[in-house]
Amino acid sequence: MANDVVERFLTSDSPQRVNHVNGTLVEECTSFIAQCSYTRELFNKCAEVVREYLSKEPFDEFLESMYFKRYLQWKWLESQPVTKNTFRMYRVLGKGGFGEVCAVQVRATGKMYACKKLEKKRIKKRKGEAMALNEKQILQKVNSRFVVSLAYAFETKEALCLVLTLMNGGDLKFHIHNMGGPGFEEERALFYSAEIACGLEHLHSENIVYRDLKPENILLDDYGHVRISDLGLAVEIPEGESIRGRVGTVGYMDVLDIEQFSTVKGVNLDASDDTFYSKFNTGSVSIPWQNEMIETECFKELNVFGPDGEPSPDLIEDQPPPPPHRGFFERVFKRRRVYL
Repeated sequence: MANDVVERFLTSDSPQRVNHVNGTLVEECTSFIAQCSYTRELFNKCAEVVREYLSKEPFDEFLESMYFKRYLQWKWLESQPVTKNTFRMYRVLGKGGFGEVCAVQVRATGKMYACKKLEKKRIKKRKGEAMALNEKQILQKVNSRFVVSLAYAFETKEALCLVLTLMNGGDLKFHIHNMGGPGFEEERALFYSAEIACGLEHLHSENIVYRDLKPENILLDDYGHVRISDLGLAVEIPEGESIRGRVGTVGYMDVLDIEQFSTVKGVNLDASDDTFYSKFNTGSVSIPWQNEMIETECFKELNVFGPDGEPSPDLIEDQPPPPPHRGFFERVFKRRRVYL
């Protein structure tokens, strides 16, 4: 893949060459590739050069273009309030420590998710506000195909709701003990282990430590791929700091000490419940929401542009608004003048 990037964007005879990356950086990249030194930082310097160029004249041109207006329309849609009426509620999938998990469907797009409900009474009784907010903030930060994603966060009168990736394949514990003989063949075990390791690597890259790894928390999707779930005990560690608390599930590790969450990075609770709920109830999460719109082609009319790069009629500011639609009863009962 690294060679493909160089050949496509950095070689002098390529029609897609990025001219702003000088030859010295190209030679440096090819040298690392020749030494099989593949790291995440391989193209960082090239990316910095391109980013600096795009932040100047191209960005100013973008701000004046119709594409920026379309972008604002998408961001406005993304920022719309999310409530229980945004979804259709279906059957219960399971139960957690603070409430049940049920299947839901977004009314506008038809996309299916799992809704994890955290009952407010249980949270209050068990003093779990910081733990709930910690899970929500970590889920919002994570973006990996090997970790469940948070798409929406909202509240009802009775519960705080996390709308997550729907995993229809069951958990790893069920497959270990109920699908054929106990245990897996080596190839299948290696496959699952590799995907779990990729999920843990992503969490560690975000300074997040996952502390409840067990078969029940590894879920399978429709295609047999696995994702890490239940980040309630995960913790984000600030740069240069460490954590010494030991938590986990009974039978796997010591029981949870909720008090430790009061010092977790980003979880600073105020005395007011309203402040806590406002931190939790943030609506749509950008990347999962955008992926949902792309996958379902909802609001696809916002991707329509005029011919030859001209703006479509709805983007022309001085165009008169369309005539208002007449209501049903107005059309039925409105008197019409009859000429004899």
